[in-house]
Amino acid sequence: MIREMTFGRRGPRSGRAGSMVIFLHGYGADGADLLGLAEPLAPHLPDTVFVAPDAPEPCAGAPFGRQWFPIPWLDGATQEAAEAGLQQSARDLDAFIDARLAEEGLAAAALAVFGFSQGSMMALHVLPRRPEPVAGIVAFSGRLLAPERLAAEARSRPPVLLVHGDEDPMVPFAEMEIAGRALSAAGFETYGHVMRGTQHGIAPDGLSVALAFLKEKLP
Repeated sequence: MIREMTFGRRGPRSGRAGSMVIFLHGYGADGADLLGLAEPLAPHLPDTVFVAPDAPEPCAGAPFGRQWFPIPWLDGATQEAAEAGLQQSARDLDAFIDARLAEEGLAAAALAVFGFSQGSMMALHVLPRRPEPVAGIVAFSGRLLAPERLAAEARSRPPVLLVHGDEDPMVPFAEMEIAGRALSAAGFETYGHVMRGTQHGIAPDGLSVALAFLKEKLP
């Protein structure tokens, strides 16, 4: 069963959708948390429609937030529940992406996915397992789940930008190198940017690098 996800949308400034960015929020947040990033990005990407879904599950660790899957060390879930949640949300996100592309009349090559924290984990898990490569993945402050399975399970290899704060207390900075090595070894065009002195967040320098990547990769 596929779960429907509510979402926010900001139309293209030009009035003509030539590309799309989907924002995937972190654990305990919701789509509105990232949709505000459309404000600084839209002037530079006038033909881009911005979409931000709410993750399909209520968050056990944050009563008013949403989650893509439970996190055992934060909410006491079992590892089995976390894995089952990931697999279900992966199917939900796959269907959501298909629906939004069809709705906007766009091909996968016109889509970039921008994740933060758990949203980055979803992006790095789901997009390489789709048959059609998207224009790019921007992964802030996340980790690559099951890096040892990536090379065997990847069906497409979109370019990836990894961005991480070197003082992140939530998702260790070391995860950036682990992800980068696995992605590069599996044949992904991989870029990285370190946000110096940044904890678990999106710093202005990181957003500037993300914008440059999106401008280069989106049609």
